[in-house]
Amino acid sequence: MDDKIKIETAAEAFEASALPRRHEVHADSDMTPCTDVPDKVTRKSVAQKSPAEWAYERLILYIQNFEEQLDNEHEVAMGFAGGNAGVIRIEGMGFFDPDIVTFYGSDEQGIKTQLIEHVSRLSVILRALPKEVPAQAPRRIGFRLAQDLDKEV
Repeated sequence: MDDKIKIETAAEAFEASALPRRHEVHADSDMTPCTDVPDKVTRKSVAQKSPAEWAYERLILYIQNFEEQLDNEHEVAMGFAGGNAGVIRIEGMGFFDPDIVTFYGSDEQGIKTQLIEHVSRLSVILRALPKEVPAQAPRRIGFRLAQDLDKEV
């Protein structure tokens, strides 16, 4: 066993002590605020994750919570702030270390779409769109994405 004392700078100590936190307040009492951070997201420290992995995991939590607020007639889609990308019905999501997040889906005309975004430019609007096929159950991508968090990436 190594008995050497490790000396950290103030910045290193602060970074090591930082735990992921989540806090929300809503004017609508029907909205479910998200304040917990699941163990599967905190199993690796901040220092062990790339900005892309962090963005991916947090987006999953937001998408999953958004879907929990939807009725059976709507599915989650994304709009992108600051551009003319339009709206993408979310059908998949991923990341490419160290700094890329990608979204897969279809646009409002049903055209297959993929958006590749650098984490420093990430600005997403979650939207509720009517289901493509009204008679079918809504597809919930947030549930699938959350299951993927259980896997080691």
